[in-house]
Amino acid sequence: MIEITHLTKRYGALTAVDDVSFRVAPGEVLGFLGPNGAGKSTTMKMIAGFLSPTSGSARVCGHDVEREAMAAKRCIGYLPEGAPSYGEMTVRGFLQFIAGVRGLDAERRRSRLDDVIARLQLQGVLAQSIETLSKGFRRRVGLAQAILHDPQVLILDEPTDGLDPNQKHEVRALINAMAADKIIVISTHILEEVDAVCTRAIIIAQGRIVADEKPQSLETRSRYHNAVTLGFADLTQLARARATLESMPQVAAVEVREREGRLTALPRSGELVLPAITEMARQQGWSVNELHLESGRLDEVFRAITCPARPAAASAARQEA
Repeated sequence: MIEITHLTKRYGALTAVDDVSFRVAPGEVLGFLGPNGAGKSTTMKMIAGFLSPTSGSARVCGHDVEREAMAAKRCIGYLPEGAPSYGEMTVRGFLQFIAGVRGLDAERRRSRLDDVIARLQLQGVLAQSIETLSKGFRRRVGLAQAILHDPQVLILDEPTDGLDPNQKHEVRALINAMAADKIIVISTHILEEVDAVCTRAIIIAQGRIVADEKPQSLETRSRYHNAVTLGFADLTQLARARATLESMPQVAAVEVREREGRLTALPRSGELVLPAITEMARQQGWSVNELHLESGRLDEVFRAITCPARPAAASAARQEA
């Protein structure tokens, strides 16, 4: 288990991480989210033992990260922000170097190198120096060194940064495959990553935890939870459909994207309006080529939690309305 207790990091008058506490158990994939400068990377560095806290503690697999640093680090695979490495080394040479640092014997070294090279698809760049690699391949090399010793805990700071969509899919599949028997903490600002791999999400803002829930639970906070989106093959029906849906008592508002021929009906207080809208579409004979129920939008929830409206701005918005 990872146990974080009242973890705080100050730089003079600046408090980067402010009294953060949480636990992560085996089998959990924790998404650690927050805007730039929120304290994500600082927290990750303290958990991984690369940065000392001002106060509080971090324990990994029962080992205090400061007092039992070597024992804790043996349990951790860490991918730092930017995937730093030795640019002049070849990929093969770098991974062999990491295997030596990790103390892997010859047989274990061969099997683990074969495994990570295959998983991260590095066969074609093994003889290439790291400084000549694309950003995506450097990221993959960084992930390879993190999992090389098959650690119990993975601390991954922006693991898919710089990867193309296919590479992102492959890395997320790898994370999902490893998740059953490991503790994985992923720092990310890519909200689709949370949906793809995380079983739990912590949102941090200004150094403090402001939410700690399952992604599905966070989505229920969205005004789009249980919203219904329709796409129209016949665009002349769009305006009439909007007026019809706005007259329904269960619908709070209707958003229209005319260029896309789509509209979204937002329910009142999370009510389930899909059956009524489906029946209305049938009765009205709408030519609909899309109709789906939305679970909610994490980006909207993220903005609401990390950038709450200022009272003056909210008052002005109400007056304009």
